[in-house]
Amino acid sequence: MEYSHSDTELIRQPIGYWSWAAHEAVVTYIREGLSEFGLSQPAWWILNQVRDGGEDGRTRDEVRAVLQGYLDTGAALEPEMDALLDRGLLTTTAQRLHLTPEGRALRDRAAQRQLTMRERIHDGIPDEDYVATLKVLQRMIHNTNGKAWHH
Repeated sequence: MEYSHSDTELIRQPIGYWSWAAHEAVVTYIREGLSEFGLSQPAWWILNQVRDGGEDGRTRDEVRAVLQGYLDTGAALEPEMDALLDRGLLTTTAQRLHLTPEGRALRDRAAQRQLTMRERIHDGIPDEDYVATLKVLQRMIHNTNGKAWHH
């Protein structure tokens, strides 16, 4: 890839713009890929969290607690959970959410697509550069007293 500016010029470029532009491009790409499976990004997160609950599944509260860092409010997840139940991708037993066989199959197909999308997003970026970029962004968040959450 050819950069539009020399390193000397790039050093003066605004991080706010470039981090926003990267966010928009990557999130749009991911959401378009998930939409091929009829999934929104929050629905994808929910399917993964329920799967990660193992045989016990997860309660709605447990799903909201884990995903609250992605959204300002867990209430936004309620319609997504309801839609997954209505589609027969999730079921409930004793107030616990579980993947149905159809939900597991769809989640697994979407996971394969996610791996392909990740490969494209990371194409030409050495792991060391990716890690360095994340550390720089984390430091900028820290320096500005910002909030970030991910594990």
